[in-house]
Amino acid sequence: MIAPALWAVVGATGTGKTSLSLDLAEALAASGRPAEIVNADAMQLYRGMDIGTAKIPLAERRGIPHHLFDALAVTDDAAVAWFQDAARTAIREIHGRGADAILVGGSGLYVSSVLWDFRFPPRDEAVRERLEAELAHSGAGVLFARLRQADPDAAARIDPRNGRRVVRALEVLEQGGETHGGALPAAPEPWHPLTRIVATRVEREQLVPLLDARVEAMWAAGLIDEVEALRAEGLERSTTAGRAIGYAQALAQLRGDLSRDDAVAETQALTRRYARRQVSWFRRYAQARWVDARSTDAATLLPADRAGAS
Repeated sequence: MIAPALWAVVGATGTGKTSLSLDLAEALAASGRPAEIVNADAMQLYRGMDIGTAKIPLAERRGIPHHLFDALAVTDDAAVAWFQDAARTAIREIHGRGADAILVGGSGLYVSSVLWDFRFPPRDEAVRERLEAELAHSGAGVLFARLRQADPDAAARIDPRNGRRVVRALEVLEQGGETHGGALPAAPEPWHPLTRIVATRVEREQLVPLLDARVEAMWAAGLIDEVEALRAEGLERSTTAGRAIGYAQALAQLRGDLSRDDAVAETQALTRRYARRQVSWFRRYAQARWVDARSTDAATLLPADRAGAS
C-alpha cells in the first residue's frame, strides 16, 4: 500500500486550478487511490461569498468530497494560524481514510502555512486588545509608522491600510518575537513527507483579458445582489471579508460611492495586480510543476508508482 500523498494545486486566480483539481482527483481515483479536496482560498472560506470568489457549486463537484468551503460567517476574521490547524486536521482525516488530499487555492500564505513547517508566534490577548483600541482611536497610519521603525522588513510586506495585520505584527514584536511578515521561511521544510505541487499558469497577455471578462461576468451573474444579501449579515462591518476584491467595490457601488463601471474597473485592476503577486509568490516553490491547466491531462501528473496503485 502506497502512503497517501498531499497534493497542492496552486496558481494565480483564473488559471484553472479548480477544474484541474477535479480532474486530478478523478485521475487518482482511476489509479486506485481516492482523493478529497481541501480549500485554500481565503475568501472561499466564507458562507455566501460565492459569485465573487468563483466558488464551485455543489452540483459541479463531481461527487468528490470538498472541505473548508463555507466554514466561516462573513463577520468572522479568517486567520492564517486558524486555517493552518483546520486544513492540517482535514488532511490528516483524509489520509486516515486512505485517500490523497488535494489542497487547492491561490492564497499564498494560507497554502504555505500548510505545506511548510510554519510555526506561528503566540498570541497575547491583552496586548492585542490594547493595540486594537489604539488602532480605533488613532488609525492604522500611526501604528504602521511604529512598525516601520521597529521592523522595516515586516512593514515593507504589509499594506499600511491593513490595520489588522499591523496590529498582529506589533503584537508579536511586543512579545519579543520575530514576525515573518507574510513571507516564507528562508529554508522551508515540508510539513508532509510526500508532497507534490502543481502550479497553474496562463501567459499574462492571455490572462489579463480572461480576468477582465471574469469580473464582468461576476457582475452579470448577480454579484451586487449577493453583496446586498451579505450586507444584511454584517459584511460591511467585516475587517476581512468586506475587504475582499470585488466585494469592497460592490459595497461601494451599493453605497453610491462608485458607479457600476468604476466598481468593475477598479475590481479588474486589483484582480490583475493580485494575480501578479500570486505568480511571484508561487514562483518560489522550487519543487512545483508548472502546467497550463487548459491543455493538461491530469493523468500525466501522477507519478509512475501510482500506476495501478491500490
